[in-house]
Amino acid sequence: MEQLLATFIDKFGSHTHAKQYFSPGRINLIGEHTDYNGGHVFPAAITIGTFAVAKPRQDKTIRVYSMNFPDLGILEFTCDEDQKRPDLKWANYVLGMLVSLRKMGFETPHGFDLAIEGNIPNGSGLSSSASLEMLVGVIARDLYHLSLASLDMVKAGKDTENNFIGVNSGIMDQFAIAFGEPDSGIFLDTNTLDYEMVPVVLTGYRIVIMNTNKRRELADSKYNERRHECETALSRLQEVLPIQALGALTTETFEQHTDLIGDETLIKRARHAVSENERTIAAKAALTSGNLEEFGQLLNASHASLKDDYEVTGIELDTLAETAQAQDGVIGARMTGAGFGGCGIAIVETDKVAQVTQAIHDTYLAVVGYEPAFYACNIGSGARVL
Repeated sequence: MEQLLATFIDKFGSHTHAKQYFSPGRINLIGEHTDYNGGHVFPAAITIGTFAVAKPRQDKTIRVYSMNFPDLGILEFTCDEDQKRPDLKWANYVLGMLVSLRKMGFETPHGFDLAIEGNIPNGSGLSSSASLEMLVGVIARDLYHLSLASLDMVKAGKDTENNFIGVNSGIMDQFAIAFGEPDSGIFLDTNTLDYEMVPVVLTGYRIVIMNTNKRRELADSKYNERRHECETALSRLQEVLPIQALGALTTETFEQHTDLIGDETLIKRARHAVSENERTIAAKAALTSGNLEEFGQLLNASHASLKDDYEVTGIELDTLAETAQAQDGVIGARMTGAGFGGCGIAIVETDKVAQVTQAIHDTYLAVVGYEPAFYACNIGSGARVL
């Protein structure tokens, strides 16, 4: 924060009346690609994220600077613009949030100066974009004195992602980042947005994030293709079954009606959505009862389904997860996020983190040809004024 404050002063002059903010990244413990299929997800905010210093201005100018993209310098627009601009690069997320808030009836009457720095690896699948969206939401709520409920802030972030940036993502990332609490996962029904904070007590274990260091661009990936495949499978099932989403099905009911889908690829995609939802519900029960071993087995099963039925892993994520699963001291590991690169997570005995990550590193380097990165983190608080 000291470095960011110094940068703010360097770029924008005085920091009198400036305030400090933080918005975390997120991991999804389990429940992958279920959010747009009307199932349950189980995300948590983490202790790495995006830091900001912001100060209100008297005019309508908004000036933003990111220490992560110093070559772009200060990017500038006004608080009443409403169109995405290619030249704004990452700052389109800032502009998009303000546009979404105005669509919801909130006023953004003046500009501000903003400097940010994130320690979420860009393109890692730990939701750097949603972290930035919720950061802007918290800043706007604070600087404009908005009576903005956290759920409305979440919806504005999803609207920004879908309708301004153009990524057809669900609501989970923004929800986890806005509502996160230390040592708790968020068991969220994506159909109703009913949620429950579930204690995630990992005594003697750490969450280790394993980064493939392969960049993943959601808008360019097969994410939208998978979503379309699930929608097609659902529409065929709906010819007989009175359901609104794949998440409404049990595996037993699904398997009895696969003939309605009639396409092996679509059956596999839908099977993942249904089974992953059941695993997520089981994971909540396992954590609530303190059964970490069962929780770990569910993580392993989730990865297998994402690899075989949903086909969103690839050699990088498979090498990380499957090597981790084979290590002494690891109770479970899987890819997390959309896939096609990005990160995996492993639940590792605290005193074995160093040897486990070294073993995974060595195997990954031998198989993939470049190094992964590791971050041991905790589950932390949501986006907030510091």
